[in-house]
Amino acid sequence: MLTAIDYRGLSEDALVMHARTGDRDAFRAIMQRCNQRLFRIARAVLGNDDEAEDALQEAYLHAFAAIAGFRGDSGLFTWLSAITLNEARARLRRRRRTVEMTAIENQPNVVAFPLTAVPAGPEDEAARAQMRRLLERAVDDLPVDFRLVFLLREVEGCSVEDTAVQLGLKAATVKTRHHRARRLLREALDKQLSGAFGDAFAFLGARCNAITEAVLRRLETS
Repeated sequence: MLTAIDYRGLSEDALVMHARTGDRDAFRAIMQRCNQRLFRIARAVLGNDDEAEDALQEAYLHAFAAIAGFRGDSGLFTWLSAITLNEARARLRRRRRTVEMTAIENQPNVVAFPLTAVPAGPEDEAARAQMRRLLERAVDDLPVDFRLVFLLREVEGCSVEDTAVQLGLKAATVKTRHHRARRLLREALDKQLSGAFGDAFAFLGARCNAITEAVLRRLETS
């Protein structure tokens, strides 16, 4: 009698081992672990929810096609981050070329981010939602290089060293960009908003499940 595998409890190495065999449940577990952080990275580059989701799907497909060659020299998330960044930046370059060719000007650069789905209470949730919107719009206005560092350091809680590895930067550059990002935000936001950082740019629940299932469907037909 076969024993059901607890994919959520598997180590990263064990998940990769299963994924290399084409195990779709291992793919699902990897995506569920990484979806939110990778979405935030793609969103930081592209500034648009729909484009970020499309980029993330493509990044996963590229990653799973190449996972047999993943050697583990860096962590799985670092590897997936690099693929996601490459896909998002490629889409941004294509978008810019399209804008230049069609002479479209004054594109909106502020797009609302998804908010957490479970309210704490009508008044409290309304206040928190308002603060999150202000914060998210202010972060959207940061230059993309500062925005990426800020999201990884403040929203995801990554260390300077981890952020440097994920973005291919020197630690000193990460520190400088983080400092400048915070300075720019302080100029735009009241200090009371600092407590809302952890709730911003959510990508959990139905959104997480939807992109996971969409990637798996595409894998089935590839």
